[in-house]
Amino acid sequence: MGKKSLSSSSQSWWWRGWRYLHPQHNLRSPQLLTLFIISFVALTWLLSGLESLSVEHQLENVKKNIRSWSIVEEEDDPLNVERRRAVKEAMIHAWTCYEMYAWGRDELQPQTRDGVDSFGGLGATLVDSLDTLYIMGLDEQFQRAREWVAKSLNFNKNYEASVFETTIRVIGGLLSAYDLSDDKVFLEKARDIADRLLPAWNTPSGIPYNIINLRYGDARNPRWTGGKSILADAGSEQLEFIALSQRTNDPKYQQKVEYVIEELHKTFPADGLLPIYIDPHTGITSYSKISFGAMGDSFYEYLLKAWIQGNKTESVTHYREMWETSMKGLKSLIRKTTPSSYAYICEKTGSSLSDKMDELACFAPGMLALGSTGYGPDEAEKFLSLAEELAWTCYNFYQTTPTKLAGENYYFPAGQDMTVGTSWSILRPETVESLFYLWRLTGNKTYQEWGWNIFQAFEKNSRVDTGYSGLKDVSSGEKDNMMQSFFLAETLKYLYLLFSPPSFISLDEWVFNTEAHPLRIATRHANGETYSTIGQDRLQERFHGRKGRSGSN
Repeated sequence: MGKKSLSSSSQSWWWRGWRYLHPQHNLRSPQLLTLFIISFVALTWLLSGLESLSVEHQLENVKKNIRSWSIVEEEDDPLNVERRRAVKEAMIHAWTCYEMYAWGRDELQPQTRDGVDSFGGLGATLVDSLDTLYIMGLDEQFQRAREWVAKSLNFNKNYEASVFETTIRVIGGLLSAYDLSDDKVFLEKARDIADRLLPAWNTPSGIPYNIINLRYGDARNPRWTGGKSILADAGSEQLEFIALSQRTNDPKYQQKVEYVIEELHKTFPADGLLPIYIDPHTGITSYSKISFGAMGDSFYEYLLKAWIQGNKTESVTHYREMWETSMKGLKSLIRKTTPSSYAYICEKTGSSLSDKMDELACFAPGMLALGSTGYGPDEAEKFLSLAEELAWTCYNFYQTTPTKLAGENYYFPAGQDMTVGTSWSILRPETVESLFYLWRLTGNKTYQEWGWNIFQAFEKNSRVDTGYSGLKDVSSGEKDNMMQSFFLAETLKYLYLLFSPPSFISLDEWVFNTEAHPLRIATRHANGETYSTIGQDRLQERFHGRKGRSGSN
C-alpha cells in the first residue's frame, strides 16, 4: 500500500504555509514572507515557553513539598536547633564535595579528589542521599540530584551487582524519595532496577542468589561463600520489595521476598538463631557462624520491621512471632565484662561462643527498643533495659579509643572490658541509629549528648577540605580515601533526626530500611491485596493532588 494522503483541508493548509517560503512567491510577496517568519518564531517561542513552564512547575511542586517538611525552629529547643544546623552543614559539605569531585559516581575519594564506581556506576551516593537532602530541606541540591536520576541513571550495565546492596541503597533510596516527594520518576526507576534483580530468586528453593548481572540477568553466589547464600542478604530485601508491590499494585515483588520468609519459617529453630549461610538449592542453613554482626544482622531487623511496615496487623503477625523467638536466642548470647559490666552480644558457632562483637551489631539496641513496645509492660521493660545496656557498650566503643571513633569490631578478654579488634573506622551509622531510637522512645536526652559527642569526633577526625574520610586506624587517626555512601544516607540522617522533634518523620508513620531510608507504613489486610498508607491522605493533600554487610562495606 502507498502512503496515506493528507485530507484536502490539511493539504491546502500545508500548501498555503509552504508556498510562502517558495522563492518565486517570496520575490512577489516579501511582506507575507516576513509575516510568516515572525509568526513561526513567535509560535516556537510560545511552545518552548510552555514546555519550560511545565518543567519549572514540576520543580516548583518539588520545592513546595520540600519546604513543607521544614522544622519550625522557633518552637524547638535552641540547643537542638544549633546542633541540627551543624549536622546539616556537615551534609552540605559532604554533598558539595561529592558534586565537585565525584558527581554521578558511586562514591567520593576525598584524598585523591575523584570518584570511584564501587557499585557498578549506579550513582550510589547520589541515590543514597536523596531522602537526606529532602528531609534536611536542601531543595536545590535535591532538584539537581532528581534531574540526574531522571536523565542519567541507567541500569543497563554489564555489571555483577550485589542484590542486597543494590536493594537497600538504590531501591530503598528511590522508594523513599518517592514516598517523600510523590515524584513518579523515582518509582519508575525503582521498578526498573527491581525487575533486573528478580531473576536472582529463580532458585530451586526460592532463596535468592546474592549476585546478578544487571544486563543479562545471570545470577550466582560469591566463590568465597562456597556457593551459599548469605542470611542477611536473602532475608533483608523484604521491606523494599513489599513497598514496591504496594506502590505499583504488582504483587510479584512481594511474592518473591515473602516466599523466602515462608521457607525459613518452616524449619525455624527454637532459639530463632540462623547460621549466616543458606543453601539456595535446598533452602537449608549450613553449619556456619551465628552473628548479629556482618552477614546476619539485618535479617533479624527486617523480621521486626516487616511487622511494623504492615502496621502490625494479623497478616504480618508471623514476622513478629519469628522476631520474638529470635530475641530469646539473642538473650542467650549476652555476656558481661569485668570489671565494668559492659553487656555485649557473642557470636556462636555450633555450641561454642566467641567473645567478639562487630560495631555493625550496634544496630541491636535500637532494634530492641523499637520492638519492646510490642510486649506487655514487664517484658517491654526488660528488653528496653537490655537495649540501654548494649547502647552504653556501643557508645564506649567510641569513647575508649584515642580518636573517640569506634573500630570495626571488639573483643572481650576474660577479666578485661574491651579491646579493639579490627582497627579501621569507616563512618558507620549503627550506634547513632540506636541512639536515635532510644531517644525517640525514652525521651532521655543523654542519648542526644552521646550522639553529639560522636558527631564532634567525626568532625575532628574525619572531616577534610574535600569531604569526609574513614580512618585506617582509630588509634593513630590515619585517614583512608573513601567517603562511604552510607555516611550521607544513614550517619548524618540519624544525627539530624536525633536533634529533630519526634513528630518529624514520626515512627508511627515511617519505618526505616537498613540503609536508613524511611518508607511509609501501609496497613496489610488479610487478603494481601489492598493497602492503606498511614498519613497518605495528609501527604496527598499537601501535594495537592545492616547491616548484613561484608567488611568491605
